[in-house]
Amino acid sequence: MTGRVRRWAAARNVMKLSLRWISLRLRLMLVFALVALAAAVSASAIAYWLNRDAVLTRTQDAALDDFRKSLQDNTGTLPLGPTCQELQAAAERMAATSQKYEVLLIDSGEGGRACAAPSDRDLFSLKVVPKSLQAAVGRERRVDDSNRYAYHLYWQRITLDGKPYLVGGAKVIGGGPTGYLLKSLENEREDLNSLAWSLGIATGLALIGSALLAQAAASTVLRPVQRLGDAARRLGEGKLDTRLRVSGTDELADLSRTFNKTAESLEKRVEELSAREAASRRFVADMSHELRTPLTAITAVTEVLEDEADNLDPMIAPAVQLVVSETRRLNDLVENLMEVTRFDAGTARLVLDDVDVADQVTACIDARAWLDAVELDAERGIVARLDPRRLDVILANLIGNALKHGGSPVRVSVRTEDDALRIDVRDHGPGIPEDVLPHVFDRFYKASASRPRSEGSGLGLSIALENAHIHGGEITAANSPEGGAVFTLTLPRDVSGLEEQPAGERDGADGTADGKNAKSAKTSKSGKTGKNGKGGQ
Repeated sequence: MTGRVRRWAAARNVMKLSLRWISLRLRLMLVFALVALAAAVSASAIAYWLNRDAVLTRTQDAALDDFRKSLQDNTGTLPLGPTCQELQAAAERMAATSQKYEVLLIDSGEGGRACAAPSDRDLFSLKVVPKSLQAAVGRERRVDDSNRYAYHLYWQRITLDGKPYLVGGAKVIGGGPTGYLLKSLENEREDLNSLAWSLGIATGLALIGSALLAQAAASTVLRPVQRLGDAARRLGEGKLDTRLRVSGTDELADLSRTFNKTAESLEKRVEELSAREAASRRFVADMSHELRTPLTAITAVTEVLEDEADNLDPMIAPAVQLVVSETRRLNDLVENLMEVTRFDAGTARLVLDDVDVADQVTACIDARAWLDAVELDAERGIVARLDPRRLDVILANLIGNALKHGGSPVRVSVRTEDDALRIDVRDHGPGIPEDVLPHVFDRFYKASASRPRSEGSGLGLSIALENAHIHGGEITAANSPEGGAVFTLTLPRDVSGLEEQPAGERDGADGTADGKNAKSAKTSKSGKTGKNGKGGQ
């Protein structure tokens, strides 16, 4: 029993799983078809059995009534102990009625010998009559107030050679013969078969009609649902002005009204949030621009102080160096904020050029005096069409981050894969903790809370990722099985299909995220540039 229950539950789960893969339209049509089929089959079955009962009852009642009357009329004039010829003549007269049945009369003839007289010897004999029917016909019943006759008429339906027949019999009261009738029900069976075919055709037509009705009903019900789904899809794509036309007062109309109200509220909320975000971006951009003027003056002063560092009082020199480093850090932070603002505002564009990738990587490393700490594995002649300034930003951040937080030597390898360019930057440090990996490209994220005032701003890797995205590329971070972290940059070799930025739109901010271009990485008189990389954050 437990096994059967489990199999039944498993079959039910399979059926449910199968129904989930069927569309709602097909499910509605299937339900309509099953209901219509069940109703049509039930109605056809009931109609068939009612008609069958009526046809057979009418036929057998007419035949039995005629047999009873004919038996009384044709045997009432026979003498006691009639001859076989007399019984035969009576049987033939009885069979000559309009009911078309065969008759068998049985009685004790001359000398007490039983005589059986059939109207058709080839078809009807006593062997055809079931034993149970013979016993019922020959059984004498007690006559009383509730039973006026000692003998009664009995009947039974049988099949001979695959054909249906009605067999009936009765014994003449007063010592008369016993008579049996055999009537063919072949015509009635043919009529019932025709009725069954008609009902089957009607059931098929009902099934087809129900399928058409289901299709119409499904279209009527699902069309609003489909429109609602399309509207929700457009809303999810950012088309917040999407609305549905509503007509009627049914549940689907109420659902459409609810959708419209929700979309309207969402549009207002998004507009408010967009306005706040735009105001925040303008604030950051304006603040960064406002800071650039005093920073320029401060930077000039710090450069003068740095040039005169050897002539300063030893007690003052550390303070001067601190001012110089913090000024540079603040300047880098402002530049990074301006670059982030361009990405958020969607104003960052590409200025494309054909670039030898190996030369570009070498120039990036050389400009920042990283040649002694970086190993380059790149073939000459790998040319890609991209924005060289933004590629320099990406490389500076990735290599600088590896030098600062990883371990030397840092290995940079350049490969081509089909129409893509792949650059791997691997260090030999302890690697990146697993809980930090998902956040390495987050803005202002720092793995160690104990270094809140580290040299980086926490924007370098995020800016590098944005520059990769604007090229249609990607940067991933992982830990190498041999130890150390690996940053993989993947870029298309030709991004000409992307929108280019007119040369005149480039402003003075290179947005190079801590790892600056050659101009900002110039070596000072004291030779303090490039060693720390000032690269990624």
